[in-house]
Amino acid sequence: MTVPSLRRLRLSNALRRFGANRKGSAAVQFALVAPLFFALIFAIVEVALVFFANQILETGTQDTARLLFTHQAQDQNLTGEQVRTNLCNRVSVLLACDGVILDVRSYPAGQPFTVPPFFDGGGNPISSNFLYQPPDPNSSNIVVVRAFYKWPLIFTNLGFSLINIGTDKRLLTSTVAFRVEPSSSSS
Repeated sequence: MTVPSLRRLRLSNALRRFGANRKGSAAVQFALVAPLFFALIFAIVEVALVFFANQILETGTQDTARLLFTHQAQDQNLTGEQVRTNLCNRVSVLLACDGVILDVRSYPAGQPFTVPPFFDGGGNPISSNFLYQPPDPNSSNIVVVRAFYKWPLIFTNLGFSLINIGTDKRLLTSTVAFRVEPSSSSS
């Protein structure tokens, strides 16, 4: 029978005491859970920011479209850039104006129409497809106002992704469609 060495006994006692000691176990457990917890928090923040930005774009687009609906844009002879600037002023709280894309199209009432695609397969805008066609104040038209914004995503590599264009962006869109009646001043 071999007698354990004193060094081996000390090591064995130290390991036994280490295993029985509960000090610091909360820190170890937190270190295991923290990455998942913070990833969840970051995902919640990202979704909230995207939702809030999209709501701002929706509200701004509706308010800007109201200029066309009430004939204010036509009566003041606003250009497409002036209408876009109006939209930019409404969404500038959270969105950069240089990234806002506006498309306004007017179609004859009662006629079928197709709104063309505005982005290619890679999420790049087809600039020739964006127009500003205000409705004719003397006729009844269907007006489609669309606004787009490429929202940059921050937390895209945590296993949770809202990307729908490019490598780190989400395309926010807003559409307002309405029928404009002939202006009462033109009758």
